[in-house]
Amino acid sequence: MTEPPHKTRFLAFAEAFDAVFFDQYGVLHDGRRVYAGALEALGALKTRGVPVAVLSNSGKSGEANARRMESIGVARDLYDRFVTSGDVALSLLGGEASPIAVTPGARCLVISSSGDGTLADELGLQKTDDPAEADLVVIGGSQADRIPLDAYARRLRPAVERGAPCICANPDKWMLTDHGLRAGAGAIAAQYEQMGGSVTWIGKPYRVIYEYAARLLGCVAPSRILCVGDSVEHDVVGARRFGAAVALLRTGIIEGLDEASLAATFVEHAVVPDLVLRGLEV
Repeated sequence: MTEPPHKTRFLAFAEAFDAVFFDQYGVLHDGRRVYAGALEALGALKTRGVPVAVLSNSGKSGEANARRMESIGVARDLYDRFVTSGDVALSLLGGEASPIAVTPGARCLVISSSGDGTLADELGLQKTDDPAEADLVVIGGSQADRIPLDAYARRLRPAVERGAPCICANPDKWMLTDHGLRAGAGAIAAQYEQMGGSVTWIGKPYRVIYEYAARLLGCVAPSRILCVGDSVEHDVVGARRFGAAVALLRTGIIEGLDEASLAATFVEHAVVPDLVLRGLEV
C-alpha cells in the first residue's frame, strides 16, 4: 500500500494518536465500494505502526464483516481488529456480568437483515418465529428498506406484552441502502421501548464497545485514541462518552446535510467533534 501523494488533513491529525477506531459503513465504504482515500489512510497508519480497529454497529460478527470488506477491496492486513456490537453482545451475554439473564434453551426471536441468528446459536437459545412465545428478542439488523417500521411494531407487540426483554446489538437508527437512508435496527429497538418493552443497548454510542476494543489493542488510554465516524448521534457522542478524540466525516448518513443542519445536530446532541472533514482523501 502506497502513501497518499500528500499528507492529508486526516493523517496530519491522526498520526498524533496511539490508536484509531474507524467506523465502517459511511466511513470506509458504502457497502458496495470503498471511499476515496480510505485504503491510503489505513495503509499510512499501518506504515506508521498506529494500531487500528474497525468498530461497527453490526449484529453480525467481526469475522463476517471482515469477509465482506475483503470482498470489496479492504484487505485484512490494513487493520488490527474488527469489533462489532454483535461480538460485544455475545461476550457480555455469555459472561457472569450479563445485563440480563440468558437461560440456555430459552426461546429467542431474532430480527436481522439477512436471517442471521449467530448470536442466538452461540448462546444456546432456541430460535422462534412466534413473538408471542419469545422469552428474549434480539435485534441485530433491519430490513426497513422492504418492511415498514409499523409492520415491525405490529410483529413485536406480542413480545412486549409477554414481557420479553430485548437486546439491541445494532443501535444505528439509520442505515445506508440502495434506496437511500432507511430506518436501522436501532429504530426498531426504539419502537420496542416506546411500546413499553425493556431494551439493553450494545454498541456505539455506549461505552462497552469502546472499552472492549481498547482492551484488544492493549488497553490504550481513551485520550490517546481517535475515533472516526459519520454519525453525530453514534460516533461523536460515543467517542465523547468514552473520552476519546473524534473526527467526523461528511460522508455516509450525513453526506446530504448542509452547514446549518449539521450545526443543529451538534446542538441537539450537545457535542462537537475535534475535526470535520469532507472525507479521508483531503
